Amino acid sequence: METSPSTVARQHEISAWQRWLHHPESMLLHRALFQLHLWVGMVASIYLLCMSVSGSIIVFRNELEVSADPHSRLFRAVEWLVDFHANLLHGDAGRRLNGIGATCLTLLCLTGAVIWWPGVAHWRRSLTVNWRSSLARINWDLHNVLGFWCFLFVMVWGISGTYFSFPQLFNSLGDQILTWLSNLHFGRFNVLTEALWALLGLVPAVLAFTGMFMCCHRLLVRKGAPLPK
Repeated sequence: METSPSTVARQHEISAWQRWLHHPESMLLHRALFQLHLWVGMVASIYLLCMSVSGSIIVFRNELEVSADPHSRLFRAVEWLVDFHANLLHGDAGRRLNGIGATCLTLLCLTGAVIWWPGVAHWRRSLTVNWRSSLARINWDLHNVLGFWCFLFVMVWGISGTYFSFPQLFNSLGDQILTWLSNLHFGRFNVLTEALWALLGLVPAVLAFTGMFMCCHRLLVRKGAPLPK
């Protein structure tokens, strides 16, 4: 009895789904997205680190400027930091470059969400950090854990950062949504959310650092080594 083409296709689909559930690292899509995530993250790492730290500081921009004299060093330092975070100190050109960086952050979130899945046998391990393991394993765990638990925050920062640089792409969303998107970028709802945003704003810096460590470790120490389980 011959197998119909639809049955073969269904069996192939089930096989691919089973591979994704149990051994995602064996799939071409996973490997391709991992490489994309790795190299985009490596290229953008210094940028993301700088944006992360500067963004966490200027969450309190209003409070800092109100308490400082307009001619003081503190006031000028805050304004410099705001210009750096928004425009990379280069006006419109810097803001457009910032938009590209924010788009890269969004891409890293999306690819990271896909390659985070380690398979049915290991998914619980990817939710916590094993502090008793090797330095490379701790670094890997920290990157995965922060990326998972802070995914929505980092994704919002990527999308809102893109909006600030290319607002014309978001015109169809309406003023109310865009106002929320702007406020979400800095957590400007109350003092507690600002404090939380300032703390979580450092997550991209940690992700950038752990990503750089991971890349250097794979290239220099364990070239061609398999991914941690």
